[in-house]
Amino acid sequence: MGKIIAVVNQKGGVGKTTTAVNIAAAIAAKEKKVLLIDFDPQGNASTGFGIEKADGLSTIYDFIAGNCTIKECEQIITPQRLSIIPASADLAGAEVELVNEENREFFLKNALENIVVEFDIIIIDCPPSLGLLTLNCLVAADSIIVPLQCEFLAMEGLSQLLNTVDLVRKKLNPNLGIEGVVLTMFSDGEGQNNQVDSEVRRHMGESVFSTVIPRKFEVSESPSFGKPVVWYDPFSPASWAYFNLAHELIGHEFIDPTTHDWEVIVGS
Repeated sequence: MGKIIAVVNQKGGVGKTTTAVNIAAAIAAKEKKVLLIDFDPQGNASTGFGIEKADGLSTIYDFIAGNCTIKECEQIITPQRLSIIPASADLAGAEVELVNEENREFFLKNALENIVVEFDIIIIDCPPSLGLLTLNCLVAADSIIVPLQCEFLAMEGLSQLLNTVDLVRKKLNPNLGIEGVVLTMFSDGEGQNNQVDSEVRRHMGESVFSTVIPRKFEVSESPSFGKPVVWYDPFSPASWAYFNLAHELIGHEFIDPTTHDWEVIVGS
């Protein structure tokens, strides 16, 4: 049965969706079968793979509204490896529609029970909030990844998020684990970035991934081409970092970017 990992942070602009998109692509490149669920009404994970609302595809909202099965929402990105269930702005109204549903916190969990066996890993890109949609993600997930921008203001929300995770464990999902915190948008020349790195590792210890995602223009540029950065520019330091993060996640050794055959990894 596949593992379900939610990528979550209630603060926007910390690299949440970028992390979800790129680890999904990087893990799929290692011949794992991956499903990415875009559960954010902004739909940026969908855009990151070149899927736009104008394409007229079924989305996760269509499933919630009862217009299709969750399997009918699945869009194949790379045959036998990577699929996505896209989102649209309509998803913003789903919180209102779910309020009166019985066991509303378990809606996504119950839906995934029918398809989780088909994948090695399911990645969920959560909304940048702690509302009912995110709660559904936390109840459905086996574990979470928390992208954290390397600035002190971004650290303020971390304790709130961890408190929410603790409450979910106590009330709804006792098996919810923390896969790890990943530091994003890191600039080695900036003293504050290094201070945040040290502080987070001091408080969170081994719960922080060794890999740090650097701030590179390719990361912000690649979505406009409908590609993860690991496809758009596999030789970018940011791509190396995301491949190494994926390797940490699935328990393999780090890639040596100076010697590895990138065409083999990226090939789809």
